[in-house]
Amino acid sequence: MNIQLQGKKVFFASDFHLGAPDETSSKKREKRILHWLDSIEHEAAAIFLVGDIFDFWFEYNKVIPKGFVRFLGKVADLRDKNIPVIFFTGNHDLWMQDYFEKELDVPVHHHPIQLKIEGKNFLIGHGDGLGPGDAQYKILKQIFTNRIAKWLFRWLHPDIGVWLAQKWSSNSRISKIQKNENDFKGEDEWLWQYCHQVEKNQHFDYYVFGHRHIPLDLPVGEKSRYFNLGEWVSQYTYGVFDGKQFEIKSLEG
Repeated sequence: MNIQLQGKKVFFASDFHLGAPDETSSKKREKRILHWLDSIEHEAAAIFLVGDIFDFWFEYNKVIPKGFVRFLGKVADLRDKNIPVIFFTGNHDLWMQDYFEKELDVPVHHHPIQLKIEGKNFLIGHGDGLGPGDAQYKILKQIFTNRIAKWLFRWLHPDIGVWLAQKWSSNSRISKIQKNENDFKGEDEWLWQYCHQVEKNQHFDYYVFGHRHIPLDLPVGEKSRYFNLGEWVSQYTYGVFDGKQFEIKSLEG
């Protein structure tokens, strides 16, 4: 993939966590997301949505989670205007399949991808399971993405399956807060360490990830930078690349 800007910009956002922690606050957040998308569409060469867009997503053969209609409608509108929208799965919505591709003409990536934008090399992904440590989650991810596990979960009635997933997600967030897992870890930031590992073997100008819920702009060697996009539950931060530089910005208001 090679994106030419032609005077426009590329936008990046992650961790909307639509659906959490409750319907009322999620709908308020959804409106802010729509406001942001409305405000950038005229200058967007492409929009990357880099994982955990939904707090839970599972595609049954004939059923998807209810809600998020305005957001899905906006994505469809962007595609109808020929604005590329690229989705990535995160650890909360890793059970995405082909619904977005078939219904919205939106590609869904389950792993980091490499691409060029205006000649600059990017490595983009959600970030879960990358780098050293976090062995417990890496084991859980293998289980959650196992074909047999997904097949068994699909046999649960959606009301039961979604309730179990929301319960799990809520406990996970509380646990992370209690353990201060969302605090900046300095040299021990494992996604930052991952970028350094990759850079030893292959050069990227920009590493762009989500997942950590912390907006970050950190050096990787002399000519590379690692950006974390933050989140939209409380900070409303996103990334912008104009062909010359990458910036982390915050939605005002």
